[in-house]
Amino acid sequence: MNKSNVKKNRTKCKTLALMGMICFTFAVYTQGILAMGDPMASVSDASVTGYATVQSLKSISSLYDGALVETAGFYVPGDGGEALYCIRKSGDGLQPNGADVIALKNGLVAILLESQSVNYKMFGAVGDGENDDGVQIKLAHEYANKHRIPVVNLSGEFWIQKVNNIEIKTNVHWGTTTFHVDERFNHKRFPRFVVLNDEPTKTLDLDKETKAVLLEKIRPGVQIIDELAPYAGHLITVEDAKDRIGIRAGNYSKRGWAREELFYVEEEGRIIGDIAWEFKDFTSVRATPCNNVYLIIEGGGFHFSGDTPADGSKGYHQHGIAIRRSRTIIREQWMGLEKGRRDVSMEPRSGFYTLSGVYDVTLENIRAMPWEKNRRDRSKVVAHGTYGIGGARMLNCTFRNLTAEGGWVAWGVFGTNLNKNFRIENCRLNRIDVHFHCWNLYISDCAIGFKGISVTGGGDLFVTNTTRHGNSFISFRPDYGAKWDGRIRLEGCTLRPTGNGTVSVLSHRMADFDYQYPIGFARDVAIRDMLIDYSAAPKSTAPCWLMDVVPFSRTKTGARLFFPNRIEFHDIRVLGREQGVRLLRIPNPHHYDLRHQGGYDGSKLKANCTLVVNDVQLEKMNPKYPNDADHVHLLIGGEDAADYADQVSLFPEVRFTDCDDVSIYLGNCIASAFFDRCSINTFAAQGLQGELVFRDCRFQPNVQEVKGDLYTLDSTLGTRFTNCTIHAPIVSGKTEPEWVNRTGFVEINKSVRYYHLNTALGNRILDHYRRQGIKLNPDFIAMLKLHHGMEE
Repeated sequence: MNKSNVKKNRTKCKTLALMGMICFTFAVYTQGILAMGDPMASVSDASVTGYATVQSLKSISSLYDGALVETAGFYVPGDGGEALYCIRKSGDGLQPNGADVIALKNGLVAILLESQSVNYKMFGAVGDGENDDGVQIKLAHEYANKHRIPVVNLSGEFWIQKVNNIEIKTNVHWGTTTFHVDERFNHKRFPRFVVLNDEPTKTLDLDKETKAVLLEKIRPGVQIIDELAPYAGHLITVEDAKDRIGIRAGNYSKRGWAREELFYVEEEGRIIGDIAWEFKDFTSVRATPCNNVYLIIEGGGFHFSGDTPADGSKGYHQHGIAIRRSRTIIREQWMGLEKGRRDVSMEPRSGFYTLSGVYDVTLENIRAMPWEKNRRDRSKVVAHGTYGIGGARMLNCTFRNLTAEGGWVAWGVFGTNLNKNFRIENCRLNRIDVHFHCWNLYISDCAIGFKGISVTGGGDLFVTNTTRHGNSFISFRPDYGAKWDGRIRLEGCTLRPTGNGTVSVLSHRMADFDYQYPIGFARDVAIRDMLIDYSAAPKSTAPCWLMDVVPFSRTKTGARLFFPNRIEFHDIRVLGREQGVRLLRIPNPHHYDLRHQGGYDGSKLKANCTLVVNDVQLEKMNPKYPNDADHVHLLIGGEDAADYADQVSLFPEVRFTDCDDVSIYLGNCIASAFFDRCSINTFAAQGLQGELVFRDCRFQPNVQEVKGDLYTLDSTLGTRFTNCTIHAPIVSGKTEPEWVNRTGFVEINKSVRYYHLNTALGNRILDHYRRQGIKLNPDFIAMLKLHHGMEE
């Protein structure tokens, strides 16, 4: 009998069983039954008898060893538990469990023979809210894992109470199945479900020669490691447990993390996953075989009781799915609290999804949830962060179309460490977080809520078309050094401040602390086409900084902070208030480490950093006085001169284009600055070593009072004006044309300082002197038209 006839006869058998009848026996082609000691051995023909339920099967005394039977349900016909069984004598290790091995009369057992898929009803899951269905769910997955078949349970409601550590090694299709999770039985060691690798991780026993070669080759920039070619298809983890880095600042353990790297090996030893560290030694090298097929878990909804009890021990409770298998896809899931329940737990959770030691995992089309932490009743605040998605040692993991939002009480949904090639696409999340060592983070088309983007690490940090609701677009974690050792790109993004405090696009507020690794402000920064939307905080008058950085360039232990070789700000606008943005303050440029040489030799400046500011809506300043260092958009240096450490200190070239109301302070520093089509409010450059160039610019200071000259523009390499216009200064809100003589570089009919080509005076100045009966003399006009700095 062929397989298509088997299907027809099994359907007929089920129909008769549903009518309360026992089906006549019929011949059936099947595989995997009746061999001694192995109920799944092959036979070619057998007969199948149908019964209404497993319960009715238990009452039959005429069954015999080797018979095939089929039920139309487990408890009642049509309950979804219909299945095919082989009757065997008990013994030979056949221990009845009431699910896939069912005790019968006369010392017989019924052994489940499903070879295409199984569901939970086949194993006796009840779904009545009283039974701990986790018992039967676990048995179903054990069977599926053993026989390498999927679990297909497309509907129904099940209650999971005390059962944990349900192992998943095959595809799962949950459809609209709903799980009710009793969180009173959450465990700190065991999740409810765990997705496992087929093969275990191996610790490599390296000989001295191989170890030396790997120490030489595992370093930044490596692309191929020939010696690891035999481990193609493996996730490699190397660790030096004796070299501790990432010491956490604050009231935390100072043990830190072992210096560690993980990467995937492709054919010929090709490496996937940029190497960030160099190693002096390895205390362990582990290789995890990655499955060569994807495991897919899809569908299902999870309802939580929200009441994990305190047990007095440290650690995080697990309550969901632990993913420890590479090439896993989880999608189309929903989670939330039981109707009428609230999250009242005082215990932190590690995350419904926790990823550990994995490569190429995707979560998509999921409604996740963050958990409560900062409750208004301070006695009910959860002591530690509590997460919806957690993990560590993750490579090439993607999160797509996830929603996990909350208000101010909820903690951030993400909490991860050692997360490389981290991709987030089309998500609505209340936080994106990597505590320690993110390497390459890509965020696109997302909305990020009140808890923000909080990371440390390096590589690429690229964010596109993303909105952040809060006062900082990216806050680099100060407890782990607030560092990003790589490129930062923000493009087409929006920051929507939610309060009246200081706002920053990039915030690097590390402590003056020994983190045991280099810290700093990225290697390359570009912010393009950004909107700062104050619609939710229109009365805010606090500054908005594009980069908010600490004032020191060297820690108290002598460690030098790294600084970008290039910073670009393009097309940045403010909506919802008139007040624009400020750029950054660099009061101590002398000790940064730019890893590229620059310098100044008295005749020319070699820049090792370029700062480009193009078409940025700057805050309209009204400084107290012209050299007011507190009210400027860009500050480099200070009142006191200081020696530069060496040639890799900060030697910037600054370029402004199409910006209005610029206020700059360059004090006792080495720098060159170029301005095109800008309006200049205040400019203090006392002690500047470098050059200043202004082309097609408009000068109009707006200050509260005047002390000394309005502008201080001396520079050792020359100050040049081309096609610039000087407008009447504004002092204490009043236009004062006569104060043009206090600009510091023009005195009407007397002198012009610096290099000038076609410098003009604004109409209010000309009108003022015309009304005064003072005519500009030809020599003065000639100097405005063309003046050489050496003529002073």
